[in-house]
Amino acid sequence: MGLTEFEVKDNSLTEEAKRSFEEDGCIIVRGLLSDLELQKVRKTTEDPGILKHQYGRPDKRGKEPKLVLWQHPGNDVTGMVARSKKVAETCQKLLGGEIYHYHTKLITKEPYIGGTFEWHQDYGYWYKYGCLFPDMMTVFVALDDCTRENGCLQVLKASHKCGRIDHTIVGDQTGADIERVQEILKVCDHVYAELKAGDALFFHSNVLHTSSDNCSANERRALVIAYNKASNDPGPHQKHPGYTHLDMVENSVILNCENVTDFTGKEFWPKQPQV
Repeated sequence: MGLTEFEVKDNSLTEEAKRSFEEDGCIIVRGLLSDLELQKVRKTTEDPGILKHQYGRPDKRGKEPKLVLWQHPGNDVTGMVARSKKVAETCQKLLGGEIYHYHTKLITKEPYIGGTFEWHQDYGYWYKYGCLFPDMMTVFVALDDCTRENGCLQVLKASHKCGRIDHTIVGDQTGADIERVQEILKVCDHVYAELKAGDALFFHSNVLHTSSDNCSANERRALVIAYNKASNDPGPHQKHPGYTHLDMVENSVILNCENVTDFTGKEFWPKQPQV
């Protein structure tokens, strides 16, 4: 069976959506970004000020998906998306408490050469960065249509109930214990989360997910925003900053924001674009 689909209107989240998130670990929100919002976000993410921080993360065959990672939302258009109520407030309701911005990634799979992300849980990484509880989640916002051909996300529905799986190094990535994943594949539905540009997948940090190569002539870009509960603050001296108050903004600010080139305060990582 597929994933339950919703729309977020006036920052409201139905009880059905909350139940689906608790049961399945993920929900699809159609049309999270309007066409005009999408145009502004794309323009921002195509700016050299962001792309100069791009680096590759080779899979076990050496094919590379490319990433840009920043620690703080900032005041540009991408920051307004991460701070918007239809994104951040929705996550706050799903996690059941105050949240803060953990990090954002711009992930690009180039035509024909964009590589795989191995099966993993986001908490498989974040556990090692001092977060004691999996009270965290990710919002995958499609900037292009995401299809089976260009490497859309694949999820194991309800796999967040399996708890944290051990992770090991696979190529230049960190992947979940594949023997454990094979067993979970027998009991959890394997779903291809195909999205139209502007759609989003909201998912729990323990949901197992992967994505395959881009075998198409079309680029596959996504803005991937991670949040942590304030009560789960890992403290200082970790890879990602500790708790900082998230100033949420009205959804209209995304379109009204004129800042597409000033990325002050975002704190890109790594400071040098190397792996």
